[in-house]
Amino acid sequence: MAEVLGQDHLLGPSGILTAMVSSGRFRSGLLWGPPGTGKTTIARLLAAEGDAKFVALSATGSGVKDLRLVLEQAATDLAHYQVRTMVFIDEIHRFSKSQQDVLLPGVERGEIVLIGATTENPFFEVNAALLSRMTVWRLQSLDAEGLVSILRRGLGILEASASAEALQEIAGLCQGDGRAALGLLEGSWAFTQMRESGEISQEDVLAAGPELLAQHGRDAHYDLLSAFIKSLRGSADQAALYWMARLLQAGESPRLLARRMVIMASEDIGLADPTALLAATAAAQAVEFVGLPECQLNLAQVVLHLCRSPKSHEASTMLGLAQADAAESGGAAVPELLRDGHYRAASSIGHGVGYVSPHVDPNAHRVEDYLPEHARPKP
Repeated sequence: MAEVLGQDHLLGPSGILTAMVSSGRFRSGLLWGPPGTGKTTIARLLAAEGDAKFVALSATGSGVKDLRLVLEQAATDLAHYQVRTMVFIDEIHRFSKSQQDVLLPGVERGEIVLIGATTENPFFEVNAALLSRMTVWRLQSLDAEGLVSILRRGLGILEASASAEALQEIAGLCQGDGRAALGLLEGSWAFTQMRESGEISQEDVLAAGPELLAQHGRDAHYDLLSAFIKSLRGSADQAALYWMARLLQAGESPRLLARRMVIMASEDIGLADPTALLAATAAAQAVEFVGLPECQLNLAQVVLHLCRSPKSHEASTMLGLAQADAAESGGAAVPELLRDGHYRAASSIGHGVGYVSPHVDPNAHRVEDYLPEHARPKP
């Protein structure tokens, strides 16, 4: 386990995985963390420490037939040779719910130790029945020191050298992703070879990775979107623009942002500034008419408008109360005076009788007269 840098909370002297290896009692689990944090490496080391047969599958290239074959062989190996099988499934979140269900009997019977790796929140992506039989091990992004240590190992393999500034630049760009850091190191080394220079410089790094993608998965999508919405609600205009930029750089559709702002204009601003909904709707139209990249200006304008508008959640609060009343009442009868009275026989059965338009007499009815009996304010 000493080969893995970082993750001391799992692999340190008091880490849960260290304890599992020491006791020899392995259980199924999910390695959940950002890309490049050592999930596959940890799984292979667990299998080696547990003296188990290791079978690696990828959810992107394996189907139900592959899973069934592995499970059948694992059952045979355990029954006849007392050999346990550790099945490692990379990107397990990409398996459908039905594919995940195939794994459940083997885990329940103890025929396999299932280790899944995912960059996505398993509480969104993994079947509840399967998840309840596994431990979730959360991996953290590597810090700059850990990335630099990995990069120094990479330099040894490449038989190359790099300036301290270059290594720090790579660590800063890759934001905790060890795999990306090694890829950028190799790309930077290629630029060094072209220059016939002996050392990777900071300039080589910047030349190799000018457009490092800020792609994210489903979990990060929700986190970034939540940060954007909460910044709008909190009137933090610079923060809202920052999260908007992050979302767009990661490839999110500007339609998504426009849609959220249209909702927010009524949910969090409402009658405190009725023009907010007009502005947000106009931004949604501008997104369709203008498109990227120019529509970012339209979105930015409305972000500032919404942030600087006074806030009121009266619309959402009153809607919630009305929905609760409607759900509680079920089929509550419409008051007689509010019923449809336009047809000839309506008055004979009391429909619409007594109704007076407020245009004729604004004081003809009390406000509560417009509600069914159960929903009227108590005296």
